[in-house]
Amino acid sequence: MENILPKRKNIRIPEYDYSQNGYYFITICTKHRQKILSKIVGVGVPDDPLQKHTNNKMQIYDIPKIQLTKNGIIVEEYIKSINKTYKDIKINDYIIMPNHIHMICIIEKQENGSSRTPTPTNAKIPFLISTFKRLINKRCNQSIWQRGYYEHVIRGESEYLSILEYIENNPLKWEEDIYNTK
Repeated sequence: MENILPKRKNIRIPEYDYSQNGYYFITICTKHRQKILSKIVGVGVPDDPLQKHTNNKMQIYDIPKIQLTKNGIIVEEYIKSINKTYKDIKINDYIIMPNHIHMICIIEKQENGSSRTPTPTNAKIPFLISTFKRLINKRCNQSIWQRGYYEHVIRGESEYLSILEYIENNPLKWEEDIYNTK
């Protein structure tokens, strides 16, 4: 029987050991880019609960805020649990957008031991993301993630700082975000 699904593009660097120490930028999108993780509020939206009325004038916040949904709260709980569960994998920074998340994941192998949660292969990032998605889907009682994810090996301090700035400013640029399906 012929496979009718299109062949997936391999985004990994050939011959790269994804279990080695390093910094990784990870993006995971929701299935069909559904906006089920958060709302961006506080940027001139008239029905925004963060708007304040002073002297019969509406004060509009210039800085957008992220308001997590029920699913977003579950996602945040699991992101925070990674740092407690794994000895050699840490989430340094993250943001939960309406239909995707960005994380900076750090792998720092311990010289004298292994992780409390061993991986069946040396590919720690794929194992982490697979487990992350599975546990969240189970807790949400539905499959909320698209197939696959995006990962990027961060090479150097300037690239790290650029990605960190991108994560921090992501809510400000939500209207122009490539993941915003409008």
